[in-house]
Amino acid sequence: MTLVVLWRHGQTEWNRSHRIQGQTDTPLSPVGVEQAAESAPRVAALQPTVFISSDLQRAATTAAALTAITGMEPTFDPRLRERSFGEWEGLMHPEAIARWPVAFERWRRGDEVGEAGVEEIDVVAKRMLAALHEAVDKAGPDGVVLAATHGAAARFATLAMVGLPMEYAPRFGPMHNCHRTHLRRDPKRGWQLDAHNVP
Repeated sequence: MTLVVLWRHGQTEWNRSHRIQGQTDTPLSPVGVEQAAESAPRVAALQPTVFISSDLQRAATTAAALTAITGMEPTFDPRLRERSFGEWEGLMHPEAIARWPVAFERWRRGDEVGEAGVEEIDVVAKRMLAALHEAVDKAGPDGVVLAATHGAAARFATLAMVGLPMEYAPRFGPMHNCHRTHLRRDPKRGWQLDAHNVP
């Protein structure tokens, strides 16, 4: 059975300070670099056969921790980027709430935002699925696809792959830095959630 592993990047300073990040190209913090190095051997043990990564540096640097111990180079794909948060990027939550209170509440509920240039959920899910399905086709029926990506993007991709509505996203819970979600394709039942937030 094909296995897809969604691997969230390590911590950034914006993660630590709860600043809205989106597609702003922030680097890993020193803690994030350590997290990637600690996580890489566990990821390597899954024996990935196809390795893809977001091209944003926090994901690319996380992916490099695996390259350092396996020699396996990722293919970088901008479709694996985090959801764009438009005008919210760089703001703290109270700052965004003050300027877009109704839109921010819609975002918290998992609804479409419709303001501030925030990328809509279905757009994120579709681009993530396209990238993952291409990787799965390349990996073959018994392959292991490893995708170094981002928290919200991984959550929407997971829901789409297992056929759950995007409204489940707030209840699904966030992925922690350098944690993983595992999805396995059963020949009869299709894609199944194997594990979520694996450290």
